[in-house]
Amino acid sequence: MDRISRSQVDKFSQRRAELGEATLQTLASLGYARTSLREIAQNSEYSHGVLHYYFKDKVDLILCSVRQYKAVCVKRYDQVVEESTRFEELMEGFLDALGATVRDEAPLHRLWYDLRSQSLFEDAFRADVAEIDKSLERMIWRVMVRFSELGGRPLTVPPGVAYAVFDGLFQQCLLRHLNGDRRAVSTMQKHVRVAILQLLGEPGLPH
Repeated sequence: MDRISRSQVDKFSQRRAELGEATLQTLASLGYARTSLREIAQNSEYSHGVLHYYFKDKVDLILCSVRQYKAVCVKRYDQVVEESTRFEELMEGFLDALGATVRDEAPLHRLWYDLRSQSLFEDAFRADVAEIDKSLERMIWRVMVRFSELGGRPLTVPPGVAYAVFDGLFQQCLLRHLNGDRRAVSTMQKHVRVAILQLLGEPGLPH
């Protein structure tokens, strides 16, 4: 009976994950304020009844979708860290990944910032948003630790400060990109490079 129960739970969780991923683009295009399970159903291949069965409300669905998307983002940057063996290789890989995700996935990041802003007003979001935010902070810290290792320079700021710097630059770029600024991505990449060197220091320079 325990095996059957676990199997049912696993299938239910897997189906939730599939629906969360499938409706992510709709969520991203609509945003939090204009989203309801019925609205999502009307803009996807799934019925309102199906979505309501697997998710108690739109908050549940949005959190599921964003959590999955951000987990994919984290893996993307971790791959850059794992594959880089030189300081400049890591720099180029990190900057390229940042630029590509703004150009290719801006609506999805917009949904994340929308959700994070809503957590200031709604208790239902706060724990999950804090968890996702912490995972992004840890991801940025892994990047900075690798820069430190490859550059032979000590880190001089705590993880929260490093994350705040890069998150601020990324959000600023996203706003400009969505407003049609064609130089938004290249400007962000230049600023991120400067920030890394300021936070860490040029590799090979005396301490």
